[in-house]
Amino acid sequence: MPGPIVQFPRFISRIGLASLIAALTLNAARLPDPALDASRQDRKTETIVFAGGCFWGVEAVFDAVKGVTEAVSGYAGGSKANAHYEIVSTGTTGHAESVQVTYDPSQISFGQLLKVYFEVAHDPTELNRQGPDHGTQYRSEIFYTSEEQKRVAEAYIRQLNAANAFPRPIVTKVAPLQAFYRAEDYHQHFVARNPHQPYVAQNDLPKLAKLRQELPELTKGGK
Repeated sequence: MPGPIVQFPRFISRIGLASLIAALTLNAARLPDPALDASRQDRKTETIVFAGGCFWGVEAVFDAVKGVTEAVSGYAGGSKANAHYEIVSTGTTGHAESVQVTYDPSQISFGQLLKVYFEVAHDPTELNRQGPDHGTQYRSEIFYTSEEQKRVAEAYIRQLNAANAFPRPIVTKVAPLQAFYRAEDYHQHFVARNPHQPYVAQNDLPKLAKLRQELPELTKGGK
């Protein structure tokens, strides 16, 4: 993502529009549903942490998914001492820009969240990068909070690779969540508050458009 936060004129650039069109045509084929899914829990909420590039767009996507009660941008994979944007951005702290997703398993399953993550939220075949962003802090990783989440995530990765769902192998890591550190307030709901910022228009709005086009049944207010 860009460095300092700057306010830009309220417009979508031609590049952003081109990216939107490209996003709607790229990987047009829907991914298969997970063959293995998590059981429906009696608990009202579950949490999972997804890393997949700049957390602005990942958070915006999951904010729009039905059954998700909260999506928070933050950092996982490193220590609290240096979980600060300026330091994490150097790529030397071990953190990944991540989003903590709290969801109601009676409304959406963990497997359905995985489908959103792999199909819409990011490109799981890019190693230590997403689009214009480079570095280990932009890696693809699932930080699970239960053994069941681990089993389902690993099974879905095997399923997608076996089906050649992507032109390249999936590089997503699956690891236990040690800790999650909330990012600075100006990062929270950044896309919703800055829809005309050029980076957002080019990289994040196309994800929301793709979610609504390809998975309307999983969106808030969708089918």
